[in-house]
Amino acid sequence: MALRHEPPTTPSHSVRDALRVLEAVARRPGGVTDTDLARHTGIAPERLTALLRMLRREGYAERTADGAHVTGEALTRLTSAGQREQALRDKVQHTLDRLRDSVGAAVYLSRYLDGEISVTQYADSPATPKVNEWVDFRSSAHATAIGKSLLTQLDHAGRRDHLARHRMARLTSRTITSDRLLLSRLEGQPPTVPVLDLQEYAVGTVCAAVPVTAGSSVGCLALSLPVEHVHRLRRAAEALNRNAAPVLLSMAI
Repeated sequence: MALRHEPPTTPSHSVRDALRVLEAVARRPGGVTDTDLARHTGIAPERLTALLRMLRREGYAERTADGAHVTGEALTRLTSAGQREQALRDKVQHTLDRLRDSVGAAVYLSRYLDGEISVTQYADSPATPKVNEWVDFRSSAHATAIGKSLLTQLDHAGRRDHLARHRMARLTSRTITSDRLLLSRLEGQPPTVPVLDLQEYAVGTVCAAVPVTAGSSVGCLALSLPVEHVHRLRRAAEALNRNAAPVLLSMAI
């Protein structure tokens, strides 16, 4: 499976810069100042300040008493061979919980693994319930924001292969069932614009998804809202996109 070549999204830019900062911090176990970090990474001071704020919030970096930065406990856990899998799951779950509360919607992390869609983690609550999966997400990529976001990250052959294996059933009156129309829309989807599902999967529910791709791993972050909150969908999706960097960073470390 080949991936679609995409220009980088804002979260991808943030992650690349954050990794450069973490590498510079790790090379100086005794601590490194903001001035030295700016010189070693070439990142502008204002941008560096925002990145360091995120890294401290996520536990990847810590500020010492004299104002220098050292690696944080979360980074140590993620880079430990014996703890990585559970540490990554815990870190992502904490981030999803925080996103759920900040955007006021159920939030999902999905991956495209071995040719199939998998919702690997999610965060919901009584006030922000998750979608009722009345049709298996693996067979309804054509109708969900999750599925369409993942398919946009594949190349044309990869999309055709997936659709050939999963019949495009009509789930609501809004569901696209023409592979030609769907492929055309996927091809024209800007990579930095959230993919929307406006009652295409389930009547009464609207969703949005943004890509989170690390290396050859295809993934996305998504959220769902009851249709009466559709007026919040685009703003919530934009907030999800702005805050996708911590999830992507966890996957990339």
